[in-house]
Amino acid sequence: MNIRFLSHVYFVAAITISFNLVVSPSYCFAQDASGVQKSEIKEVTHQVFPKVVKLYGAGGLKNLVNYGTGILISADGHILTVWNHLLDTDHLTVVLDDGRRLPAQFIGGAGEAGLAVLKIEVINAPHFSLDKVGRRGPGTPVLGFSNMFNVAAGSEHVSVIHGVIATVTALTARRGRFDVPFQGEVYIVDAIMNNSGAAGGAIVSHDGVLLGVIGKELRDRRSNLWINYSIPLYDVKQTIGKLIRGEVIINEQTGLSPVIKTIDTLPLGFRLVPNVVPRTPAFIDAVLPGSLAEKAGLKSDDLIVLLDDDLIQSCHEFYEQIRDSKKGDQLRITVRRNQQLFTVELIVPEFQK
Repeated sequence: MNIRFLSHVYFVAAITISFNLVVSPSYCFAQDASGVQKSEIKEVTHQVFPKVVKLYGAGGLKNLVNYGTGILISADGHILTVWNHLLDTDHLTVVLDDGRRLPAQFIGGAGEAGLAVLKIEVINAPHFSLDKVGRRGPGTPVLGFSNMFNVAAGSEHVSVIHGVIATVTALTARRGRFDVPFQGEVYIVDAIMNNSGAAGGAIVSHDGVLLGVIGKELRDRRSNLWINYSIPLYDVKQTIGKLIRGEVIINEQTGLSPVIKTIDTLPLGFRLVPNVVPRTPAFIDAVLPGSLAEKAGLKSDDLIVLLDDDLIQSCHEFYEQIRDSKKGDQLRITVRRNQQLFTVELIVPEFQK
């Protein structure tokens, strides 16, 4: 059977399940092994909805959506989410379950799992308590709450998907061609939860206990299949607590890579996408009208793959390569566009390094 056809089937199935769970007044869940009744699960969903928020930030380009999900973890408005390109902006917006739109401040990130903490100005916010984070094993029925596909943009409830923890295992995954550094255990979930915008959403048990957050969209390194997984919080809740309290966390203690200093490439006539992780692909974000880059034929969403004869696998590598360039040098840039390669030549201007 055609793999692309299967992916469409999965997509439609995920949307259908989500729609049914959110809209149906009966919330058609089967009774699980613990004896939890449908009415109790319905009550749990309504308890969780106000604790899950929609995030809007950087993105809007091909393969880089500008929406995501977070969960409230304090009455003072601290929000836990995943650390990705969405946060690389000074205009991050949080939409609460009741539709209120509030600006958010990035507090910090920690751990090779790539978690981040944000802050909004709110009083007595409904939230998950980190002291009550649970730990479950295979066979546990779970609910996944997220803003997948940006279905909920205002006061609508986020989407809900019902699944089961299939196994707890080490994450061996990749993003594009690049391996993911996180090697900790994750919950592999028997449900299509890791969709666009779902990262940062909540995974809870049928009795409402927070278990983890939905991770980024990743493929298994061995099978090349998309992974539906959640990052458990039982091992990182103390680190998250430190971030909330404003304590300094050294990179070496958390497995974070050092911050990569970017170079202003606007003198070349273009800007790359936000460089928020070590392996951010070197996509061109914008090309200045009338610039040398535009005259050479570069366009937004072009992926830089070669600089002279060197392979470029990330924004970091591109910045490192041009860091030593001198004014007047000639750069030969090869980009991929619609599965084709194009090469242009630009003269190096004066960079601000």
